[in-house]
Parts: sequence; C-alpha cells; structure tokens
Amino acid sequence: MKPAPFRYHAPATLGEAVDLLVSDPDAMVIAGGQSLMPVLALRLATPSLLVDLRRVRGLDAIAIGDSGVRLGARVRWRDIEDHGPLEIAHPLLRAAIAHVAHYQIRNRGTVGGSLAHADPAAELPGVAVTCEAEITLVGAAGSRTIRAAEFFTGPLSTVRQRDEIITELYLPFWPKDRHWAFLKFAQRQGDFALAGIALLYDEDQDGRVRNAHIGVIGACDRPQRLIEVETLLNGHFIDKGLIQEAAATAARTVDPPEDLHAPAAYRRALVATLVERGLHSATQPRRV
Repeated sequence: MKPAPFRYHAPATLGEAVDLLVSDPDAMVIAGGQSLMPVLALRLATPSLLVDLRRVRGLDAIAIGDSGVRLGARVRWRDIEDHGPLEIAHPLLRAAIAHVAHYQIRNRGTVGGSLAHADPAAELPGVAVTCEAEITLVGAAGSRTIRAAEFFTGPLSTVRQRDEIITELYLPFWPKDRHWAFLKFAQRQGDFALAGIALLYDEDQDGRVRNAHIGVIGACDRPQRLIEVETLLNGHFIDKGLIQEAAATAARTVDPPEDLHAPAAYRRALVATLVERGLHSATQPRRV
C-alpha cells in the first residue's frame, strides 16, 4: 500500500518544528523513518503533515563526558556502531545496536525514532530502561527530562505529548570494570526479539554483586526491569547455583504476551534461558 496524502515540511530549527506540530493536530514527526514509513504505508497512521527533523542542527551529536553519554535524537544506529569511543564509554549500548534489524535500516534508523515508536521488542528502549537513562523532550510548554522507566507506558505508547519532540537520550556513567551482557532471540536475524535481556552489575571489593540491573524486551508490553532477580543477585557471589535461581526467578516474575509469534510459556522459558546465559557471559573476562 501507499501512504495517504500528506503535507511535508523540513524546518531549520527546533522551534519551527514545534510550532508546526502545534499548528496541526494531525501532524507527526519523522527522522529516519524506519519505523514510521511502514506504519504510513499500511495506513495505520494518516497524518496530514510530516515534520522532518533532518535540517535541525544539533540533534545528531554523540557526546561522551565524565557523567555519561548523550545521544542526540537524530543519531543513527550506524553512527553508534562507527563511534569507537563508545566501545569503552558504553559497551552494552554498542552490543545492543548490533542486533537492530539489518545494516540498511541501521543506516537510517535513529535514536529518537526508536524511543518514540516504543516497540516493546526494540533494543534501545530496553537498554534505556535497564541503564536508568533519561529522555529529554521539547514542546510548546518548554523542555522536560523524564526517566526512561517512566517514559514507556505500553506497546507503542509513551508519555510524549503530541507537540513534543525527543531531543536527547542520556545514559549515566559506565564504570570501567562493570560486567554486562546483551542477548536476544528472534526467529530470523534482524527480526524483533521474541525475548531479549540486557544486564549489568558491579562488584564490591570482595567480588560480591552490587547494583544489578536486568531488563527484558519482547516478553512484556514494554521494556521493564526484573527487580526480584536484581534483589536476588545483589550482595552475593555469582556461581552456578545463583545463576540457576536467577533464571527460575526471571521465568516466574515475567508476564509475557500470548500472540501468533509465540505462546506466553515459550517466552517465559526464553527469558529464563537468556538470563542464565547472560549472567554466565557477564562473568567471563572480556578482551580490551
């Protein structure tokens, strides 16, 4: 199918883009278009106006500082893959982005587009929630920053207002010795995840786990943390028994959807397997 007719503007400033959204209640924002264009082609959305951010300066920057990493909303997956310093500054992010779709889509898809689309199986929302990221939005009422865990409200749903534009994703500082893993299971390479996990933890001076974070995608209606599993891990040494207990806890606490792609029980078992494999992987030495 083809999209329904629409008007098109590519403003030069963020202010102009916001004004256009305010002026037309049926307007939508487009950046890379890798999520939006299929939706338009299927006429699942029929905006009267597309506001293209391609000419707005400053939205394609990657900044690494002492406090963490900042990604402009128009940063592409390819930009993240090609940005060498991110291998140290945020290796979990780099690993997750390698799982996004296919390289053609990674050449166009953007940070802001993925966050706004809010697919519960998408990689970046899962990383954002797992890492306690913050999302900045600008609209007619000004700028606001919100925690990623509060941004996603359900499948393809967020707290973003109609006249707001995502401008930046902030990922907190990443310690050098942090343990981490990102694993995803899909029917074919490049497909959305039937289930996926992102995890990280630090260690105290005795080698016990602290600050454990485990996030799930694909097996829930939005990216979410497995708080019970994190609590189980914190304060303990990672061993085979603890890993198996963590996997069982993950399966018990996750609440997967039942759909044509996989039954809930299958997704629950996938989460358990991925948590087990992820924790095992995170304990292994990594090459620098």
